[in-house]
Amino acid sequence: MASTVYSFTITGIQGHLVEVETDTLIGLPSVSIVGLGDKAVKEAKERLEAAIKNAGYSFPPQKIVFNLAPSDMKKAGTHFDLPMAIGLLVQTQQIKPVAFLNTGLIGELSLNSFIRPVSGILPMVIEAKERGIVRLIIAKENVQEAQLVKGVEIIGCNLLKDAIDVVEGKPPHSTGFATATQPQPPNDYLIDFKDVKGLHSLVEYISIAAAGGHNFLMVGPPGCGKSMIAKRIPTILPKMTEEESLEVMKIYSVANLLKDKGNLITERPFRSPHHNASINSIIGGGTFALPGEISLAHNGVLFLDEIAEFSKKALDSMRQPLEDYSVTISRVWGSNTYPANFMLVGAMNPCPCGYHGQSKCRCTDYEIIKYRQKLSGPIMDRMDIQKYVGIVDFFNNEDQGISSELIRDQVEKARRTQQERYKEFPEINCNAQLTPALIKKFCVLDNDCTSLLQQAYRCFQYSGRSLHKFIKVARTIADLEGADHIQIHHLKKSLLSRDIEKETSLLRGN
Repeated sequence: MASTVYSFTITGIQGHLVEVETDTLIGLPSVSIVGLGDKAVKEAKERLEAAIKNAGYSFPPQKIVFNLAPSDMKKAGTHFDLPMAIGLLVQTQQIKPVAFLNTGLIGELSLNSFIRPVSGILPMVIEAKERGIVRLIIAKENVQEAQLVKGVEIIGCNLLKDAIDVVEGKPPHSTGFATATQPQPPNDYLIDFKDVKGLHSLVEYISIAAAGGHNFLMVGPPGCGKSMIAKRIPTILPKMTEEESLEVMKIYSVANLLKDKGNLITERPFRSPHHNASINSIIGGGTFALPGEISLAHNGVLFLDEIAEFSKKALDSMRQPLEDYSVTISRVWGSNTYPANFMLVGAMNPCPCGYHGQSKCRCTDYEIIKYRQKLSGPIMDRMDIQKYVGIVDFFNNEDQGISSELIRDQVEKARRTQQERYKEFPEINCNAQLTPALIKKFCVLDNDCTSLLQQAYRCFQYSGRSLHKFIKVARTIADLEGADHIQIHHLKKSLLSRDIEKETSLLRGN
């Protein structure tokens, strides 16, 4: 009868339970690994033989078959080494398991029988808890990350012999048990919105975008403060909930980008790729379909500085993720789906020379329109707020801006209001995610607001998506003011949030 050991695989950021079955058959000595494993899984046979011999056990000269069930699911990675080694030793009766019920094993084996850490531990541990696995034996270096999930006993081992001792119920030679994590210290920012002078109206719209999770586009001449403002947006974003933190950590765990593995990520991600980034680096891809920048910015901010310099294909590839809040990356061997719920912030110049509206600008209307067409209509339509950044007289403006702490308090208060309002809809965290049906339910407009919106539509021929975005932005403005319903002045301020779209329409003579 074949032995069965539990392990896990990952699809996207979702873990799946895998039963590693091992049997020895009559025939010429060979090792077969079936169950749709990738090349890394197939190469495990050489690592297994060397690791088992160097651990002081014998590798049986028989026909050995490993089956990774369910066999119709593709599996990748080297973390099946440890469960296959334990399964083989149990099957050949070289070890006698005592404490083996509801135990999972994850780890790569070196030729000298050391257990090496692997990526993607967090989603595997979460899946183990959901499937009733009460104990996991993993590499010692993975313990800190795994211990973030409560309710599962985590045992970290350095050597294959240590894992065997745990399975046999013997005192282990060198293992690392999960200990209580220390709370992550608060992030003390060296930057603050109080450094931003003379742009109070723009900062007000930035706070609206942060409170509602709205996409934001800034247009202005070089050196006016666009990048400076964007880099300060993380200082006003609300703290992540534990559920949001685990989502982000699962993505970073799969991408092997976790730095402080023993603590939850509490600050929202802020990603700022260079404008020469490829489609695969932004959307995700590569041989193993790893997450891209839009997924690494999940629950945070994706800042595209000089957004007009990004390739048109790369920008247009973000259309679907901006609507669906997820992205599916397909390859010949299968597909991975990653969450991509991010706040898109872009910055660009108003014209090719960058000084539109100033005496030194010599760009024609045609050149300006052609330059702005680098951002396609569908992408512009998805930018909830589009504002100009004016030039500030640095010497004659001594006013200090509003501090990030004060803005953040207002933003968090508005977010709490939204979370309470949408508590029956767990997939909705902020106003920007409202569907048309929920807009009708939670964003009711009175006659005056409806009449004003109709006038704006007739004048600028807005799309249905744009009208919905105006309403959602107005809902956020009302939340910041603590109003229960959208009022006429909330909608007026919302209609003033798309400067670029209106000016481009005038340049075209519409």
